[in-house]
Amino acid sequence: MKSKYYRNWHLANDETEFKVTELEFALMRVIEAFARWVAAADEMVGLSELKHAEHVILHVIRMQNRPKSGATIARLLNRDDLPNIQYSLRKLESIGLIHKIKEPGSKNHTYSITKLGEDLTNEYSRMRSEILIKKFRSIADFDGRVEDATELLAIITGIYEESARSSVSLNHVSEPD
Repeated sequence: MKSKYYRNWHLANDETEFKVTELEFALMRVIEAFARWVAAADEMVGLSELKHAEHVILHVIRMQNRPKSGATIARLLNRDDLPNIQYSLRKLESIGLIHKIKEPGSKNHTYSITKLGEDLTNEYSRMRSEILIKKFRSIADFDGRVEDATELLAIITGIYEESARSSVSLNHVSEPD
């Protein structure tokens, strides 16, 4: 008996397109699930006033325990919306999680974590390890699999970036009537 169920997607005309579309939808679902996890964990540790992007920026500032500029934060997160990052930085500073450092002899600033920010990110880290990482460790060969996935995602990121650059130089061809 022939199945009456099939996939007919405008984004998937062959097997490769189908697989890429499935990957894109999976990425969207992962991003949303990650944002829900962050919101739930933030609620538990006292960071509930943070939006997802602010949470991520806070942890990026803490990376390597050295101050970061807005441009460095944008680069690390592959973002090009510096005004939004600056807004988030002002919010994080106003609630006492980071502080702004003026670079000597320059108009530039970097941002560093405060003691309160350090305490709250430490608490988030403990909770993350206890709840989230524990679940990841239960997956067979997780370390190798996540390493492969991370490498693949880095390559895919490059492909999307190059495709975005390429699309800027294209014009839309009008179909004859």
